[in-house]
Amino acid sequence: MTAEAPPVAAVEESSKDTTPKTAVRAWLSRHPLAAYAIRRFGIYLVELWGALTIAFFFFRLIPGDPIRTLMQTLEQNYVYNQQVSAEVIGRYRAEFGLDGNIFSQYLKHLKNLVLEGDLGPSLIAYPTPAQDVILQSLPWTIGLLGVSAVLAWVLGIVIGAIAGWRRGKLGSAVATNLSIALAHVPFFFVALILVYVFAYSLGVLPARSAYDSNLSPGLSLDFIGSVLKYGLLPGLSVVVIGTFGWILSTRMLMIPILGEDYLVYAEAKGLKPWRILTRYALRNCYLPQVTAFGISLGFIFNGNVLVEQLFNYPGLGTTLVTAIRQLDFNTILGVTDMAIFSVLTAVLLLDLLLPLLDPRVKYWK
Repeated sequence: MTAEAPPVAAVEESSKDTTPKTAVRAWLSRHPLAAYAIRRFGIYLVELWGALTIAFFFFRLIPGDPIRTLMQTLEQNYVYNQQVSAEVIGRYRAEFGLDGNIFSQYLKHLKNLVLEGDLGPSLIAYPTPAQDVILQSLPWTIGLLGVSAVLAWVLGIVIGAIAGWRRGKLGSAVATNLSIALAHVPFFFVALILVYVFAYSLGVLPARSAYDSNLSPGLSLDFIGSVLKYGLLPGLSVVVIGTFGWILSTRMLMIPILGEDYLVYAEAKGLKPWRILTRYALRNCYLPQVTAFGISLGFIFNGNVLVEQLFNYPGLGTTLVTAIRQLDFNTILGVTDMAIFSVLTAVLLLDLLLPLLDPRVKYWK
């Protein structure tokens, strides 16, 4: 028996279904990496919009009236009288984006944020725009927590790799046990110990502020030296705990690959142990650490609130706490939106860069 050939029309219809219907789909099929990047960027935009929307409605539903808080502040400064007509309050509500229902407020906020980059005036520094208040605090947080996070990551990767490579040795045991004991200690607890020892007992480092109040901010050597001196204790509190956390995770990733065949082969070829560690062992376990580090960098925009409060450091953490106390919705949303944007952008960049860091990763296939 012979099988009958399918009808010509059916063959033509089948071939039409498997071919791209448009020039765009044809181009994307020929450029899979570009198709993956476009698709990932589209998902990023949806995630960003969803997170910003949730943040807006969450803070708008918090009980309290920021305009009443502003009026009370003006009354205390003798620049406002309760007998003034409601037009003043109405103008303030419109200026702060609190007029109308919550959905009209959301649309106005989204329009100003996306099209103009305007968050509205800040209640804690009225009439200064909220984005200006945030930008004044941002360099302090990046300088303190950003540099501390990078330093902690580098130290943790190096020490953790050596501790895993030389497992069973005394130095490896000491580093591992210290990391287990201290990796989950809160930053502020270490900060309190450092302040007590170096600021109050020894008196060699300042306990509060970001620089000497007798100096004017600028690029002078005196001011830069003062910033480094005043930032040493809060930065050290972040570096110490962060380093122990990276040591544990790097050691955990290093140990399972030590018995792999390619390491035995490299050793049999006569390669030096340090070269095997850096070029083979560490290269195959640092990829998860790069991903985790990229995500952690996004969170520095939140600032370490307790550390900045303890040292009276003028970063985003201090600004956020002050804004929450006075129900400054514009500043609160600005800090939160910046944190959301930074985290999601870090994840997006990592997704796009991972195939370049590791040729085994081919997401677009």
